Formats: sequence, structure tokens, C-alpha cells
Amino acid sequence: MQLQERNLLMRNVRRFFCFKEFRLKMEQGFATIHPLYKQGAKVRYSQWFLLIATVFVTCLVVANIIAVKLVDIFGLILPAAVIVFPISYIVGDVLTEVYGYAAARRVIWIGFFCNLIAVAAIWFGGLLPPASFWQGQNSYEIILGFTPRLLLASFAAYLIGEFANSLVLAKMKVTTNGRWLWARTIGSTFVGQGLDSLVFISIAFVGVIPFEGLFSAIVAQWLFKVGYEIAATPLTYAVVNWLKRSEGLDTFDRHTNLNPLTLGE
Repeated sequence: MQLQERNLLMRNVRRFFCFKEFRLKMEQGFATIHPLYKQGAKVRYSQWFLLIATVFVTCLVVANIIAVKLVDIFGLILPAAVIVFPISYIVGDVLTEVYGYAAARRVIWIGFFCNLIAVAAIWFGGLLPPASFWQGQNSYEIILGFTPRLLLASFAAYLIGEFANSLVLAKMKVTTNGRWLWARTIGSTFVGQGLDSLVFISIAFVGVIPFEGLFSAIVAQWLFKVGYEIAATPLTYAVVNWLKRSEGLDTFDRHTNLNPLTLGE
């Protein structure tokens, strides 16, 4: 009986010192807890991570569907997607800040492939023969039809903008040692949304509208989206702080492979 008690005591002591060592590595940025963890042979995700990833993908797909409508906001002519697409950048900031660049990278690629599936389904639906009594085929093609040039512009802008946003935030977090969250979220959005607007409008409309119009459209979308992020900063702070407490993690990407084409750590 004494031998069993002594073995149990030694196991608890080892666990205590291993935990202290892990906490020290966490503080130094050499170890992180990821939203992906194993229980036996099963792989599970945090419920909050899944919710945030779902919101990200939903905003992306919805934005691409409603972007066909142009709206007038304070004299600026913008696609209707501006009401929801900037949310994907805010959610991307939350993912990178709390869960790290590697987790955000997975979600960005998931969003890309989900959007690709949505586009393919919409395109195939347009090819199907309409019912004889249905009068909406022309409207369907006008509203939901995509030209190859617009698709290329949309996909390229999304990948370049989102990865730039996540990369800048991850680098700034390490540089500032986790301070000044507002500077990271606004700074990363400034870069990411700027590239997104530049790439999309340049690919989609160069040669179609004059250079002055291109420049005005890029600047208008860029400033509106950055303003959106600034206005949402208090909400971003609240969500990030709550998630860090709930999940018990705060990831620093000091040793993360930042290659956007790599899906590992």
C-alpha cells in the first residue's frame, strides 16, 4: 500500500513540474495550445473555433453572391458585399489573434473551397433547363452569372488579401509582444483590404473603365473597409478577450511556418 501511494505521489510531482515547464514555454511563445486536439484516436475542435470558422465562411459566400448589386453609401458607389465582407476580416483577425496563423490558414483555405463549391453549384444550376412555366431564367443569369474574369479577380483578391491580413497580424503580435491589439487589427486590415481592393478591381475592370475610375474605386472600397474595422474595434476587443479566457490560450507565432500553401503547423 505504501508503495502504491509513493508511486502515485511521484506521478503527481512529475505532472506538476511538466505543467510548470509547459506554462513557461507558453509565456515565452515556444508552445501553444491549438483548437485541434486529440482524445484517444478522435480529433476534436473547440466549439467556439467551429462557430467562428462557420461565420467566416458564411460571410465570404454571402458576400460573393450579393456583390453583384451596386449601392450608394454617402456618395460612394460600392458593391453590396461591403456590408458583410469586412466581417470576414474581423473574424480572420480573431482567428489569428487567439488561435494562431496556422489555424487561420486552414480556415482561409476552407473558405476558398466552400466558395468554389458555391460558384460551381450556381453555374451548374444556370445550365439546367428551366421549367416551361418559370420566367426567371434571364434574371438568374444576370444576377448570379459569373464571367471567368470576375471569378479570377475574386478568388485572387480573396487569397492575397486574407493571407496578407493574417500574416501581418501574426508578425505584429510577435513584434509588439501581444500589446496594442487595436494597432494589429487595424494595421493588418489596412494592408489586407488594400491588397484585396487593388487586386480585384485591377483584374476585373482594367481596360473597361478609365484609370481615374479604377483609382477612385480602389480607394473608396479600401477606406470604407478600413473604417468598418475601426468602428468594430471595441467588439473585436470584447470577443478576443472573452475567447482567450474561455479557451485558455493566446497563441504567438514565433516558430510557425508562415507559408500560405502549407497546411501543417
